Amino acid sequence: MCTEPVILHGTDDWLVVDKPAGWHTTAGRGETDVRDLESWLRGHVSTSVDLHEAGLVHRLDQFTGGCVLVATNEEARLILREAMSGRGDVAAAIRKVYLAQVSGDIGRHGRFEYSFASRYKRSKKVTVSHSGPAKTIGCCQWRNARDGLIEIELVGPGRRHQIRAGLAQLGHPLVGDALYGGPDADTGPRLHAWRLSVGEDVVEASRPDWALTATR
Repeated sequence: MCTEPVILHGTDDWLVVDKPAGWHTTAGRGETDVRDLESWLRGHVSTSVDLHEAGLVHRLDQFTGGCVLVATNEEARLILREAMSGRGDVAAAIRKVYLAQVSGDIGRHGRFEYSFASRYKRSKKVTVSHSGPAKTIGCCQWRNARDGLIEIELVGPGRRHQIRAGLAQLGHPLVGDALYGGPDADTGPRLHAWRLSVGEDVVEASRPDWALTATR
């Protein structure tokens, strides 16, 4: 598990960076004791200095570490942000696979599709239902479950807390995810952005200690 960001792979247009769990993705949270990837990029990657949010094209929750996609020029940033939202020609070329530890026996493989929406203004939690506006639909599929460890892939664009809330709705919240009823753990929610594919480029982040036994 990394304690400082690591650049895992790069092209002329983008980088994949391994974000440590516990770091914010973007700056400006007002927490002086918590570091953020945006500030790190501005200090370590010359192409990030003048780009909006240092070229970040998506975000991970604070306690989710792993692969983050970062554009290195403005044209790529706009294209990749659209792709992460499920729009544009590049969208189908991006795949995101996470490692997660869930409570209970979820079965070796499966899939969920729900509508996600904020519970109320400024809520930290999202609500999940079987129906809702099409733009809120989120879908995931999992495989290779063993001892509560699964590989889970986002299908289409990601939604806020999509994996966390979706697994909780299934009755298998993440270990360490107290917000959604998961059992206690000293790591926070056990979710890790393990693999990111952009076209033929497939990048994997280092595994956290709790996921070292996950099935490949």
